[in-house]
Amino acid sequence: MSGALTLPMLALILFCIATEMAREVCFKRAAIGSASFLQALLRPATLAGIVFWGVELLAWMAVLQHVPLSIAFPFMALSYVAMVFAGAAFFREPVNFRHAAGACLITAGVICVGATGL
Repeated sequence: MSGALTLPMLALILFCIATEMAREVCFKRAAIGSASFLQALLRPATLAGIVFWGVELLAWMAVLQHVPLSIAFPFMALSYVAMVFAGAAFFREPVNFRHAAGACLITAGVICVGATGL
């Protein structure tokens, strides 16, 4: 492990964030309109979410083989930012000033951590 964050590893981390976002969108989609927990579990969107979970696991393991956890894991905080926008885009959830400000602060923190890995 070199300790440096390379462009391919950054791309793989961003892929992990995208698959995490897709997983949560699938789970939310399955939960909407389900009469029971069991009904939500049996929906195709739940299965799709589980597949995204598995794909993310494989990609994340590849990241951890090459990037220190102290650099890679804080990047995953960008998934919080992605979830705010996914909620707005897919489910018309409101994004108020506090949401937007929080997303900006998380992004700033990730940039600080990422700069240590360059």
